[in-house]
Amino acid sequence: MPVIKLKKFQQKSGKGKYYFGTGRRKSATARVRIISGKGDIIINEKKPEEYFDSKFLIELILSPLKLVGLEKKLDISVLVAGGGKNAQAEAILLGLSRALISYKSDLKTTLKKSGFLTQDAREKERKKPGLKRARKAPQWQKR
Repeated sequence: MPVIKLKKFQQKSGKGKYYFGTGRRKSATARVRIISGKGDIIINEKKPEEYFDSKFLIELILSPLKLVGLEKKLDISVLVAGGGKNAQAEAILLGLSRALISYKSDLKTTLKKSGFLTQDAREKERKKPGLKRARKAPQWQKR
């Protein structure tokens, strides 16, 4: 996993204490830090609009913040690697929810009821010998 330094974010918010959460989905891993601030979001040193093509994925990431009403009160820094954009967005969602719990533990029941703390454990099934993919067998031929 490549190490990326967030110089800009650390300089802006180097004074305050940050809260940490890790999220995973398929082969994507997201390390999320939240700090008291004015609502800035940085994903791999980019703004969310630059990093994600879809507005839906940005809304998905921000849904736990909107649920608890903290979208303009916290700065978010994310390092995400592996997987595709969808899996990365879901990993960020889980990591942000976990970071919010470490920030304020009384938010746990609200986030749990909404399903933001449930990790989706489904992964790609491995290819088996003698088969073309995980389950697809070669076509049977009589003659």
